[in-house]
This record gives sequence, C-alpha cells and structure tokens, in this order.
Amino acid sequence: MNEQLARRVVLVRAIETADTQHQVLSEDDRKYASRSARELAAWQAADSKSAVTQEHFLGQRAEQILKRLAERTPAFGAFQKRGLGMPGVWAALPLLALLAGALLDRIADPHRVDLLSAPLIGIVAWNLLVYLSLLVWALVPRRKTGPAGGGLLRRLSVGKPAVPRKLPSALSTGVANFMGEWALLSEPLTRARLSRTVHLAAAAFALGAVLSLYARGLLTQYIAGWESTFLDANQVHTLLSWLFAPALFVFRQLQGFSLADIEALRFTANTPPGGGERWVHLYGATILLLVVLPRPVLAAIAAMRAARLKRRFPLELEHPYFRKLADSIGAGTPAVLRVLPYSFTLDEARDRGLWTVAAMALGAQARVLLRPTVPYGEEPKEALRENGFDEAGVTVTAALFSLSATPEKETTAPSSTISYVPAAAAWPYCSTNQACSSAVPAKPVWKRALPSALPCGASSAVSMAPQPRS
Repeated sequence: MNEQLARRVVLVRAIETADTQHQVLSEDDRKYASRSARELAAWQAADSKSAVTQEHFLGQRAEQILKRLAERTPAFGAFQKRGLGMPGVWAALPLLALLAGALLDRIADPHRVDLLSAPLIGIVAWNLLVYLSLLVWALVPRRKTGPAGGGLLRRLSVGKPAVPRKLPSALSTGVANFMGEWALLSEPLTRARLSRTVHLAAAAFALGAVLSLYARGLLTQYIAGWESTFLDANQVHTLLSWLFAPALFVFRQLQGFSLADIEALRFTANTPPGGGERWVHLYGATILLLVVLPRPVLAAIAAMRAARLKRRFPLELEHPYFRKLADSIGAGTPAVLRVLPYSFTLDEARDRGLWTVAAMALGAQARVLLRPTVPYGEEPKEALRENGFDEAGVTVTAALFSLSATPEKETTAPSSTISYVPAAAAWPYCSTNQACSSAVPAKPVWKRALPSALPCGASSAVSMAPQPRS
C-alpha cells in the first residue's frame, strides 16, 4: 500500500471511528461502499490476473466513501484537495543553504584568505561531528522515537493542524483525529525525507561557500596569511597538516607546505604575505572530499529509504478495524482473541459473551482461544511464559478478571502494554470512555479501535492488548 492510498484509508478509518452515531455515514452508506469496493476490487484483480487483496478492497472502499462525503460536504472536498504537510520545504531548504553558503565569506576581508578561516574550518569540523554522531546512532542501541507531537515533524507531515469550518461535528472530529494519527504513522517517512533534505542542504551550503571563494578570486587578488594570539607557527602547521591531509593524499597535484611556509605567512611577521591560490585550492579540495561528496551519498540513502516507505507505507492491517473489513471479503486469516482469566472462572454465558466481543471487535470469523485460569497473585505474563506473548496466530491478548480484584499495576509485555478496560462478557454494551471505565486505570489500548465493542457490567472486566509483530 503506497502513501497516497494509506492516507485515504486512514482518513476513512478516523471518520468512521469518530462517527459512532452514524451522523455523516449511515449504515447503508458503509454497506454500499463495502459492496461496491468488493466488486471493484474483484474486477481489478481479474484485470491483473491476481487474487483480491485487502489493499485493493480498502483502497476502493476509501475512494467510494470519500467521494460521497465530498459531494455532501463541499468543505470536506476542499480539505481532500489540500495537500498535507509542507512539500515546498524539501526544495526550498537546499536552495536557501546554497545561497547562505555563497554569502558566508562576505563576513571576512574580501581580499584575504585566512589560513585559520573560522567559517571554512567550522564547515569541515561540523560535518565530521555529524558523521561521528550518525555512526554512534547506528551502532548504539536506542529506544524507538516517540510520537510526532505538535513540533516540526507534525508540521512537515500534516501542515497547519487546522480543521476546516462548516463540517458536521462527527466529521470534524474524524478529521482532527486523522491529523494526529497521520502525523504518528507517517513519522518514519517524514524523518527519512527530512534526513534527505538536511544532507542535501549541508552539501549545498558547503558548495556555495567554495564556489563563492573561487568566483571572488576571479575578480580579486587574494593574499594569504594567518594570525593568532594563542597559537604559534608550529601548532598552526600541525593543525593545517591534519586538516589538508585528505586533499593532499587524493589530489597529488596540489602544492603542499612546510613549517617555514607557515612561518612566512604570519601577518605579524616581517615577510609580506604570499599569494592565496594554493590555499583556495586546498580548502576547496578539502571541503569537496569531506562535505560535498559524502553528504549526497547520505542523502541518496535517506531518499531510498523514503521511496521504500512511500511505496510500501507501514500501515498496520492487523488493527481490529481492518480485520473486520477483511472478514467481509474473506481476505486474510481469522483473528484470534486469546483470553487469560485472572482468578476468575467463566460460565457459559460469559464464554458466549467473549465470542460476541471477538466477533464485534475482530470480525465475524474471529475465534477465542481460552487459556487456563491464572491464579491470584500471579502475573498474566508469567502464565504466557510457556507459549510466549507473541504466540503464532494470536491477534489480541485479553486478561479477564473481576472488577473487585482489578490489578493495581499494568502488566507490560514486549512491544505492548495490557491496559485494563472494563467489559463484562455478556451484558449491555457501552463505550470504553463511559463511566464504567472510571473504576480501573484509564489507559485503554483499544479505546479508539473498539469504540463500542466492549460490553461492561459491574462484575467483571477484560483487558486487551494488541499482539506484537514478530
């Protein structure tokens, strides 16, 4: 699924999830969209001589729903046509960096090449520090980056977070939820694009400085020299020998320098400063080797990563919303709800209730995998030690317990958290954000995924967590 298709699918999911009262999309609208999408996906698969896939179905269904919403609400149609993010930044930043680099040397004497030029040495030193940071970042284990909040990544992903006016309440809520979800889902892609652009901007900045140095030399007589309060000629010679070593090694035709040459070029010495052509070439070659050439290589790596993410957008199709839709076309394997009763014995009514919850949350083909009761005082994750939390085929893990024995701490498993959401297994249904959820820790993992699928009552609760991907 590419980026554009994923964006439409996520937008439709946000709207349908927010429209719990069917104010903007009736049940008939949703069924018609699913039926039409199923037929269109079948035709598309027949043309390509392949099987109907979940991606084809979701794409066709999203297109049907968005088209209908745009016809009913012109303001929403205008929102769809508006591009998300700030695409102009990707081209503008390297151009601005090139201009800034060209103007860099204007802060110094236009007739002088300083052997200890702070701007030019700074360009080299900063880029070497960046390369070292990237190496450490690649080798040292680190935590995954957090969600893109209201900062730079969010602005680059969705642009100005303003919901269009004149939208129905449910549609406005859905659009707002979509912006938050898309900023989070597209964060890896935005980071790759930002990395590509920053590398190109760094190369453009250095290139601008070098081109300006050569362009000014065509019309200006350079004189070269150095001066320092704290460094002597021997220290300056050592510093410049290390700085220009790569350029002198690669470009053998460049003229080197000795300690006597450095001593003679001191501005405070009696010997007048010499010509600057040699030093312009040395600085130009050094910046070319250490900045202008490596940065585009890093940009190309980031660009390939961005292209891969754009072509195969990482949208989690194991989400209950997508599971239910896939179930309607018989795509994918049936979802499995694994249940761990915690100091709790299920009767027949509650067992039927769990199957109802599984069908509503994960599709009509969903199955319930009931595990032995966990004794009081034992952690649920300990009960999974034999089979593992990431047991093959399991989609969602649930812990069922009595509300009178609600655990006081969350059970953390690899890559997910079991959050306790009230839901007795055979009583009237209610939303997880209603009053019944006040009796337990308020961190429902599927709060948005299961807006009205969990039944709640006074006697028991179920806690659900998504299964980590292997």
